Amino acid sequence: METVTAIPIGKVISGRKSIEDDYWGNVVSIIEIDSTQYTEDVLQGLEDFSHLEVIFFMHGVDPSKIETQARHPRNNVNWPKVGIFSQRPKMRPNRLGLSRCNILKVEGYHIKVEALDAVVGTPILDIKPYMKEFGPIGEVKQPEWSTELMNFYYIRIEEES
Repeated sequence: METVTAIPIGKVISGRKSIEDDYWGNVVSIIEIDSTQYTEDVLQGLEDFSHLEVIFFMHGVDPSKIETQARHPRNNVNWPKVGIFSQRPKMRPNRLGLSRCNILKVEGYHIKVEALDAVVGTPILDIKPYMKEFGPIGEVKQPEWSTELMNFYYIRIEEES
């Protein structure tokens, strides 16, 4: 198998600081594109899109905690034991994350987004504007446990005054 090397295109410079499983719905983050690698026009036209797909490296996951076998999602024994590639935990073999988030603003090398489930300092490997034509073809099906697992993932929490 060929080894793959990726150079981050940027990083998350603001947003949530701690890794948590839920409540990403109203987290506002800024992705900063590396100005030493790209010219100022690298994000030109991105503001015309509503959503962004972000591929990132989950650098905060301890490599010794990587899972490669079947397990109960979130270690919840009420959910079935399924293979690591049949769920979306952070302890994935290559520690890659994929997220879709709302674009709030594009300015210079910064993209302000909402609901990105990556923490401050996360290396960004790639971004792509979301286009509805790349959405699923046909009916989407998933098991009941995965719907339960996601109940609070993107829920918006009220800020305390």
